[in-house]
Amino acid sequence: QVQLVESGGVLVQAGGSLRLSCVASRNILGHEIMGWYRQAPGKQRELVATITSGLRSNYADSVKGRFTISRDNAKDTVYLQMNSLKPEDTAVYYCKLDTVTWSSWGQGTQVTVSA
Repeated sequence: QVQLVESGGVLVQAGGSLRLSCVASRNILGHEIMGWYRQAPGKQRELVATITSGLRSNYADSVKGRFTISRDNAKDTVYLQMNSLKPEDTAVYYCKLDTVTWSSWGQGTQVTVSA
């Protein structure tokens, strides 16, 4: 199994930017997808963005145009660049790795956007 550790979540003002990082304990070979999810209080955990090993990405409509997911396979790291942050982006952000046989979640990092 692979451990995922997120970092970068802080308090930021609306309109600001933030970059989250997720580091895997080891590189995963083969078909896999890494992604970011978030969960706000009283809300279901929702998909934010995903990126495949071939660097194909997709985004939730709520973040499209503002967030960018990227990955550095050499560093076993996935990033989420968040721009033009809004108070509604406030949530715990989780990193997730999906393979054909198993999935792994990080413990989450808190992002708070103040109005």
